[in-house]
Amino acid sequence: MKNFAIIGAAGYIAPRHLQAIKETRNTVLAALDKFDSVGIMDSYFPNADFFTEFERFDRHIEKLKRNGTLLDYISICTPNYLHDAHIRMALRSGADAICEKPLVLNPWNVDALQDIENETGNKINTILQLRLHPSIIALKNKMQNNPSQTKYEVELTYITSRGKW
Repeated sequence: MKNFAIIGAAGYIAPRHLQAIKETRNTVLAALDKFDSVGIMDSYFPNADFFTEFERFDRHIEKLKRNGTLLDYISICTPNYLHDAHIRMALRSGADAICEKPLVLNPWNVDALQDIENETGNKINTILQLRLHPSIIALKNKMQNNPSQTKYEVELTYITSRGKW
């Protein structure tokens, strides 16, 4: 079983992350969102500690680490402009980061993330937003142009840091 934390627990994408974590029999120990209307957390991980302030969340993650409870992953479900900072926090806290693209808004910021990966030994796992994949866009256009067709085919190549999927 892997231990997770999630940043952006009230966001649009967070329920997908929560569901995947639960379905793979892992657990969320802590969650952060500036909005406290995240009842969705209770349906997945009712025992997770929840924070509305980043500083308190960060302190809690550090406390877990000092007490020997290590996080394997921090799942980042925040707006794009926050990805870079939250990835750095995840890596420095001893966890691998899971984050949708874009990881950074400016290409030159990716070098610093790679440096932190090398320094900490932790990794950044990126998720391709398939709704932006050219094959998915082509399929969507095909479906819109021919709504009576009931069967469609699409070929996807998904490449991750671990290889082809």
